[in-house]
Amino acid sequence: MSDAKQEVLGILCSGRGTNLQSIITAVNRGEIAADIAVVISDKPDAAALTRAEKAGLPAVCIDRRRFADRDAFEAALIGELQKRGVTLVILAGFMRLLGKTFLHVYGGRTMNIHPALLPAFPGAHAHRDTIAYGVKVSGCTVHFVDEGMDTGPIILQAAVPVLDDDTEETLAARILVEEHKIYPQAIKLYCEGLLCIVGRKVRIG
Repeated sequence: MSDAKQEVLGILCSGRGTNLQSIITAVNRGEIAADIAVVISDKPDAAALTRAEKAGLPAVCIDRRRFADRDAFEAALIGELQKRGVTLVILAGFMRLLGKTFLHVYGGRTMNIHPALLPAFPGAHAHRDTIAYGVKVSGCTVHFVDEGMDTGPIILQAAVPVLDDDTEETLAARILVEEHKIYPQAIKLYCEGLLCIVGRKVRIG
């Protein structure tokens, strides 16, 4: 029997929670050796909270609007995560940048997924920007979070073609299929102790 420490996940969401669902499914199947301790949203009406509740997971809203500044908001996030014993933070459609306060505690232990092949097309409008630029290949990127906008060390990527008649919606749907594959895979690698950050690179193995 292995005596390796099991990771405890805290998942932060702002929207529908489809990546959340892919992670819940992977954990329930035993593909990821981790427990999901809490799902947190910064929006009280986020569908991800309902999704978490249906899965029997603690669902908490920490509404950014209730806090005077980002530091206070991040302190509240940290407090909730630490109370639950969270060791790895997963951003699954969490639409807020995290700064020094948060990363002082969870730096190197926070992951995000972005719907483009970083470093191309960071930010909130990746699909729009991808189509406007006319690239032929896009995809998604799982990366560790730093203080920049989608600038942290890259863990995994998956590519999809960009078709001539793509809209933001059709491209997003094609990329989302790959997101649901590589995000659980990246979390699994972390939980197995197979990820190491070396400068700007993440070494696997």
